[in-house]
Amino acid sequence: MTLEIESLAYGGRGVARDEGFVVFVAGALPGDRVRAEVTKSKRNHAEARTVELIEAGPDRIPDRCDHGGEPCPGAPWQGLAYEQQLHHKSEQVMDSLRRLGGLTGFELDPIEPAVEQWRYRNKLEYSFGERDGEIMLGFHARGRWDEVVDAKDCMLASEANNHARNAVRAWAHDQGLPAYDPADGRGVLRNLVVREGARTGQLQTRLVTSAAEIPKPPVDLHTIIEGPGGSTDGPTGVLGAELLEEELCGLRFAISHRAFFQTNTAMAERLYAIAAEFASLSGSERVFDLFCGIGTLGLSLAGDAGEVWGVELVGEAVGDAEENARRNEIDNAHFIAGDARKEIAPMLAEAGPPDVVVLDPPRAGLSKKVVRRVIECDAPRIVYVSCNPTTLAPNAAQLVEAGYGLTRVKPVDMFPQTPHIECVALLEKAP
Repeated sequence: MTLEIESLAYGGRGVARDEGFVVFVAGALPGDRVRAEVTKSKRNHAEARTVELIEAGPDRIPDRCDHGGEPCPGAPWQGLAYEQQLHHKSEQVMDSLRRLGGLTGFELDPIEPAVEQWRYRNKLEYSFGERDGEIMLGFHARGRWDEVVDAKDCMLASEANNHARNAVRAWAHDQGLPAYDPADGRGVLRNLVVREGARTGQLQTRLVTSAAEIPKPPVDLHTIIEGPGGSTDGPTGVLGAELLEEELCGLRFAISHRAFFQTNTAMAERLYAIAAEFASLSGSERVFDLFCGIGTLGLSLAGDAGEVWGVELVGEAVGDAEENARRNEIDNAHFIAGDARKEIAPMLAEAGPPDVVVLDPPRAGLSKKVVRRVIECDAPRIVYVSCNPTTLAPNAAQLVEAGYGLTRVKPVDMFPQTPHIECVALLEKAP
């Protein structure tokens, strides 16, 4: 189909209309005229991907990051001027809260812009592939899982990250190792994960392969995956540095390879500063930190709190959190391994009711049962750190129905050149 793109939908796809029929087009921006291939069709709308940019919109700017003429799949909004990116993200936060949550009466703060618009990611996951017998190491082409675009200098990654990836590709080429092909299950090389301590300068590389006898790879960690599938989690051997060290908010953190850590270090500090402002701690409060991960947010608040209690499902992350408390000489933080839905009640019984609940859930947000457990905490303030306003909205609506008021929301641009939106919301118990 040949389509004129009118606007942007949540998630970053262009919106076009063909005789009233709505088409959501990946890889298209407002004002573009594109040739698009429909990938899914329903009664009232279709999904499509751009196969040719016939005419660029008047506001489109040249791409800075491409790989062999292919736009970087990790930077779908790079054709938008940065000011427009911020505008669209703020609009989509407001639209999600009003339309999906039916929420009104809150203050939407101006969006916090990124410290760096490029080379900000401290973690990138690359895929291996082959083309004309040559090993590729980069990203899957947009909308394609059978084609890998080779990356030489990704502008989302630091120069050190790019150098590490290119060195592993050269090693794989010299060894003559084949890439894994999910279509037939043959081949060896699957993924390379490169993490970086932006403050410490440490790099950690993890190679993911199928089970096979291979020469010792020049990486820190080697993960072996049995059978088909695209997972990068599996038995992992240590060849170099087992833990990545990073500094954040004046604290030093050790991060195991399975543990979550904010992908933009500089903006994580801004995000946590906003969360601390919303928490409004005076030194005596009891804070519950749900989905605490390795303790980054809870430990950054501990100096201004009476005590912090964190709960996290991933046991390795809880071990990291406890070690991070020790290495930073923080003795008022306690961490529990388990599902928040099951652990909140025992934590209440042991610690007592919190003054502040801090939430930083995954993109799927909170289940209704977890929201009910949060309501049972009866905390005067809830600080909700969200990476998805479309799941924040129904969660906030459920809390408002229980007697809380949504008072402030501040979007934070953690991921420039992408449609991803982070925000911090403050909910306060009605007196």
